[in-house]
Amino acid sequence: MADSQIDSVLKESRSFPPPQAFIDNANYKPADIEQLYTSAAEDHTGFWAAQARRHLYWHQSFSSVLNDSNAPFFRWFEDGELNASFNCLDRHLPERADQTAIIFEGDDGEVENVTFQQLYERTCRFANALRSNGIEKGDRVVIYLPNIPQAVVAMLGCARIGAIHSVVFGGFSAVALRNRIQDAEAKAVITADGNYRGGKLVQLKQTTDKALEEGCDCVETVFVYRRAGNDIKMTPDRDIDWAQAVADQPAECPPVNVESEHPLFILYTSGSTGRPKGIYHSTGGYLLGAICTCRWTFDLGDQDIFWCTADVGWVTGHTYIAYGPTACGVTQVMFEGVPTYPEPDRLWAMVKRHGVSVFYTAPTAIRALMRQGDQYPQRHDLTSLRLLGTVGEPINPEAWMWYYQVIGGERCPIVDTWWQTETGGHMITALPSYTETHPGSVSKPLPGIAADILDESGQRVEDAHAGGYLVIRKPWPFMLRGIWGDPERYQETYFGMFDALTYVAGDSAQRDHEGNYRILGRTDDVLNVSGHRLGTMEVESALVAHQAVSEAAVVGRPHDIKGEAIVAFVILKAGAQADGLADELRSWVAEQLGSIAKPEEIRFTDGLPKTRSGKIMRRLVRSVARNEEITQDTSTLENPQIIEQMQAEEVR
Repeated sequence: MADSQIDSVLKESRSFPPPQAFIDNANYKPADIEQLYTSAAEDHTGFWAAQARRHLYWHQSFSSVLNDSNAPFFRWFEDGELNASFNCLDRHLPERADQTAIIFEGDDGEVENVTFQQLYERTCRFANALRSNGIEKGDRVVIYLPNIPQAVVAMLGCARIGAIHSVVFGGFSAVALRNRIQDAEAKAVITADGNYRGGKLVQLKQTTDKALEEGCDCVETVFVYRRAGNDIKMTPDRDIDWAQAVADQPAECPPVNVESEHPLFILYTSGSTGRPKGIYHSTGGYLLGAICTCRWTFDLGDQDIFWCTADVGWVTGHTYIAYGPTACGVTQVMFEGVPTYPEPDRLWAMVKRHGVSVFYTAPTAIRALMRQGDQYPQRHDLTSLRLLGTVGEPINPEAWMWYYQVIGGERCPIVDTWWQTETGGHMITALPSYTETHPGSVSKPLPGIAADILDESGQRVEDAHAGGYLVIRKPWPFMLRGIWGDPERYQETYFGMFDALTYVAGDSAQRDHEGNYRILGRTDDVLNVSGHRLGTMEVESALVAHQAVSEAAVVGRPHDIKGEAIVAFVILKAGAQADGLADELRSWVAEQLGSIAKPEEIRFTDGLPKTRSGKIMRRLVRSVARNEEITQDTSTLENPQIIEQMQAEEVR
């Protein structure tokens, strides 16, 4: 076997065609999807030009579609002009002014319905407040807010005047916030006094003040929204109360039309080591991707109630809360709290309460709720649901089946979406009326997305049982435009492996004989065991398929003979006992995947090192497995104490 290949040992043969009832009521019928694929295959740039003219309102239309003369610094629709806020708000008002744009539910259960007219007026008032305080086109504004409607107002308000926003997740530490403020050279920060998550106060203003203590002289103004009512310190001549800032502002603000390539936002990737990467996206191309993927993947229509459970601090919240649903003119749910508070049925109660029809969440949340038991979703009538989605990481088949059967009642297609902060929107996913889905597979690339799998020499991997580097061979409109302030790092990181046209995703993948993709994990999470390269996702999926296991994280540690030994951190379901289980799990994995994938060590733990958004920090897991000193920043973890517990666990 070539060293550049990755062995795929997971065997999954179940398949699920789109339910006929879904097809009959779909907004995008199979024939519509087929036409999209045909058009994209015939003329790549012409296809995207047609979509841009169909889905976006242009103040000044474009004549240039793609300029790739300076690859990989691509430019789409570069002589066109538009405004993202106008596309999300103004153009809906003639027909949708009184339609609910956001159904907001707070941590404490409060519910507020915000219409498109109200969202428009709030955005205009805040945009005027920004401008009154010296914020202009091109200025950077850091947003450090809870997952509340004011975060969307702040983002759309920045976009309205051409300012570039950079949202920082409200769970990040003062150090992480400071680093992002400094890198973006932000002129203003928008924050809140605090908010409640899971009934616990999060001190946002206090953290902001600490971040600004040194090295942030670029910040002239701090806007403070009063959310929690906790005591805070207001710094004279710098801090402004949000309510006072907007009180006398007009409810209209003429949008500033910007070039299509004008940066809309910067979003920093949350690596646990090294300097964060400020990924930035353009206005025209990004917004086109948000609209197209919302409509294609989620089949969104006028009657839908859409709910993406992400936080606006992550790219999922940018594309599928702030921009995509609003630009599509659909009603969405926005949630401030956590899935298990005050009870593990919180999400399912909200689905029923708000009539959610399209539900989009992370495999981490699915597994955590699956662990709680079927009795919680069974308390609630979930028949309003017609489509389910997953995002953020590969979903193991066991969790996929639970989601399909228990939550979707075997009537809702599942769209398992692969994409990244860098890609801006969905890239590989099922299209619900069109695609036969397979548990654990992200299906096929979207129309206009030229995905492929290559080995280290750049040759296409044809073997359906082998994996390789996931790449995109042609530019697409909603791709990242660079790393803020570091074009060399952008070029080296994403286009330095093969050629200037081939985007390297950093993920390994496998493609079956029907062209369906399965994500095997990050390339730096690939395990090299006795000359075989195995994806961590497959071993984790095998472990979670065992009846006693709720969740698992698999990493490698150096081994004198094998090269790497597999170490598994396992969370058990309620009532399961660890005694004698380690050997059973090893045998189970060997039975599922083969003896090559059998873990050398199994450590039982009560939790895993996750960020507050549910992302597992695998570098920390790897450090624990290798008994290394923890030098990474752990302040972003939901429970930093879990590291000590994992380190103390007995190796079995």
